[in-house]
Amino acid sequence: MALQAGTIVTLRVKNEQEYGWFLMDEEENSVLLHRSEVRDGFDPDEPVEVFLYQDHGGRLAATMDKPLMTLGEYAWTEVVGEEIKLGVFVNIGISKDALVSEDDLPYKYEVRPIEGDKLYCTLKLDKNGRLFAKPATEEKIWEIAKRANKTDLNKDFNGIVYRTGKAGSWIITEDQYRAFLHPSQREEEPRVGQTVTGRIIDVHDDGSVNVSLLGRRHERQLEDSEQIYEYLMIRGGKMPYWDKSLPEEIEKRFGLSKGAFKRALGKLMKEGKAYQEDGWTYAGSKSKSEQA
Repeated sequence: MALQAGTIVTLRVKNEQEYGWFLMDEEENSVLLHRSEVRDGFDPDEPVEVFLYQDHGGRLAATMDKPLMTLGEYAWTEVVGEEIKLGVFVNIGISKDALVSEDDLPYKYEVRPIEGDKLYCTLKLDKNGRLFAKPATEEKIWEIAKRANKTDLNKDFNGIVYRTGKAGSWIITEDQYRAFLHPSQREEEPRVGQTVTGRIIDVHDDGSVNVSLLGRRHERQLEDSEQIYEYLMIRGGKMPYWDKSLPEEIEKRFGLSKGAFKRALGKLMKEGKAYQEDGWTYAGSKSKSEQA
């Protein structure tokens, strides 16, 4: 049987060359172990365990480095680069990165993984025997997914987006829960491979969960009110916006819906940090201004 890229094999040294050692199997199929791929413990008189891959010239080669996964195995890999019209490259634990084909990436460029993102991949061979990385299928994600419990409801989570589509985004959490993110529960669509943080808002009978990337209401009000108060102070304690301002004016200035603006402004007023008058909002409380 011929030597195959993507596998770990144990071979013997056939002979030494200036640039490395040729290794061979019992059928005398040979492959080069370049000197740059030799690691501590190598003994030319003893069998050596190596991983087979294609070098930058497309030739079958061997390395003593241990890959993150082999053919049919899965592991989390980090995106280390991209090539337009080809795809992205992921680190598989050896000196040569593996290509994830553009065909296996989202159609929308803005949600494709970027450097530093993580993809759960396996190694595959194409029809020409070339080695590449392929993201896990939905079926494979279900195989590794664990069941969430009703007690997980409303808990915070960290996770990685593994798929996206018109219906929403799918995430595998640190606890290995399979999670669905509806577009209404996010401010912007996350990338495939992106690490996200949110909370669990529903637990299904099959153990999967629905999640939200929006802050809890009181947290969002705090963030929004801080943004409004900061703007108010930058303008010397007054601004031409109040709870009857037009939605488009609020969106343009603060990036908030009118409802979110009113809730945040109401929080400031309740705390005595702001009051409204004649279409303007002022810092402080109205009673203090009247006393002045």
